[in-house]
Amino acid sequence: MSGKTSHRAHGRPLPGGPATFTTLVELTFEKRKVEHWIRFGRKSYEQILDRRHSVVGFAPGSIFSFVRWAVGEHGTVISRIDIVRAIGRGEPFQTMPFVRPGGDILLRLDTWVKVQRALVAIDAIEALGLDPADASPDHWRHVHNRLSVGLEPSAYTPERHAAWIGRRRIDP
Repeated sequence: MSGKTSHRAHGRPLPGGPATFTTLVELTFEKRKVEHWIRFGRKSYEQILDRRHSVVGFAPGSIFSFVRWAVGEHGTVISRIDIVRAIGRGEPFQTMPFVRPGGDILLRLDTWVKVQRALVAIDAIEALGLDPADASPDHWRHVHNRLSVGLEPSAYTPERHAAWIGRRRIDP
């Protein structure tokens, strides 16, 4: 990371950098070595550092998925997916590598088999025509709990999504 002001954010210059309380995620892409990427989420900030490194930011309350993969001389050394809710001022949070300051971790899985199953759960939500960033945080916790012990998570349905939207209106 550098202390330089952002040069790009969705093609536009950002004179002052990220907004206050933006959760920042450091991304790296070195083909066949290290890959950190965002699977879903609405970026509120983006800074490209060089061809292999960038920083993206998420506004408080937004949900995003951060995938990390790395290989060593004897094969894969890390396969991890985290689904995180960006935190606001004064909220408790968990720390995690490459995420500043951290976030409310809704799902954290490692090993490629579990990561793939989480990606399938994300794809299933997208197949409903929904953005996974809009899904209920409770659903991501459910997916984490089920996949952690080798069980199949319940499907996210339009009815569950409507209930989540209704609950958000009542209890913002």
